[in-house]
Amino acid sequence: QVHLVESGGGLVQAGGSLRVSCSASGRPLSNYAMGWFRQTPGKEREFVGGISRSGGSTYYPDSVKGRFTVSRDNAKNTVYLQMNNLKPEDTATYYCAAAETSSYWYAARQHREYDYWGQGTQVTVSS
Repeated sequence: QVHLVESGGGLVQAGGSLRVSCSASGRPLSNYAMGWFRQTPGKEREFVGGISRSGGSTYYPDSVKGRFTVSRDNAKNTVYLQMNNLKPEDTATYYCAAAETSSYWYAARQHREYDYWGQGTQVTVSS
């Protein structure tokens, strides 16, 4: 079992940038496809980006494409979410998640594909 801990959330002005990190322990991060989701109170958890085990494939929904970038450093057991040109509607709690998969190239994108979740980090974008 892998344990995930997010960090790096905070308050940023609209138009600014922020990078959040997800550190893994327990098992090597390279065993998992990784993803980022976000959630606001009363709403379903929303997928914002995924990356394959190898790091060679990524996937983003249209809502963040071109602004968000997921990357990983398997040697450091860490996944990153770089967020640029942030908007007030990006305000949410951001969660990283790990998906067990045998594929080195598949970037999981559905909530049900993910097996392990972090506790979340709050990102607030002020207007």
